[in-house]
Amino acid sequence: MSNSNVKVAVVTGATGGIGFQVAKRLGQDGYTVVLNGIEDEVGADKVKELKVAGINAEYYGFDVTNEEAVTSNINKIGEKYGKIDVLVNNAGGLGGRSRFEDMTTEFYRFVMALNLDSTFFASRAAIPFLKKSDNASIINYTSNAGWNAGGPGAGIYGTSKAAVHTITRALAKDLAEYGIRVNAVSPGTIDTDFHKQIKSTKPEVFASWKNNIMLGRLGQPEEVAGVVSFLTSKDASFITAETIQIGGGQGLGI
Repeated sequence: MSNSNVKVAVVTGATGGIGFQVAKRLGQDGYTVVLNGIEDEVGADKVKELKVAGINAEYYGFDVTNEEAVTSNINKIGEKYGKIDVLVNNAGGLGGRSRFEDMTTEFYRFVMALNLDSTFFASRAAIPFLKKSDNASIINYTSNAGWNAGGPGAGIYGTSKAAVHTITRALAKDLAEYGIRVNAVSPGTIDTDFHKQIKSTKPEVFASWKNNIMLGRLGQPEEVAGVVSFLTSKDASFITAETIQIGGGQGLGI
């Protein structure tokens, strides 16, 4: 049953890392948060953690690259609450590394699906429910790789993130007439499990990353969550089609 007093935020890929901190922050901001993921046990644990903190939360398990699963689950969420106020397309990732000469079509399609298809499927499904909110917004995730094309083997990741940058602006144009704002964040090197492997196997490489960051340290997931919180708020009511870099001045040639 719809309750217009309830603010609803859907966060994909929210069972760990940046996504979980975003969900937690939006919960603290007063949203009922719907976490998505593909690890159902972890999702259940994260919902319990949020509820202990006094946050209304629930979990929907589905693969963001699966069109039917995304559409049916977003529809269920929207119909349950009568609207969606915020969609955070947090799910995505590197997917692995491959140089173009050796890249399989399967790998290419997987990385594009993980980053671009997921954003398209979830946004398309959420639009009818976002239209019912008086402060609706979509937040997408791009990357420095969308500008610099990424490091060795990350070329298709960079390509997919460049597409997310453009679809953010395209969605903003498409949805402005409904008062739905669409923005993106571009996190730099954030200290999460995303980097766990290199942190444990090559700690000196991990430690050196901060040398390319003006502020001299890695970012924290909470610092991304704070920017997402701002972009969803009334304080950002005149901001749309923008991408905010959250990288401590990373890669500016220091």
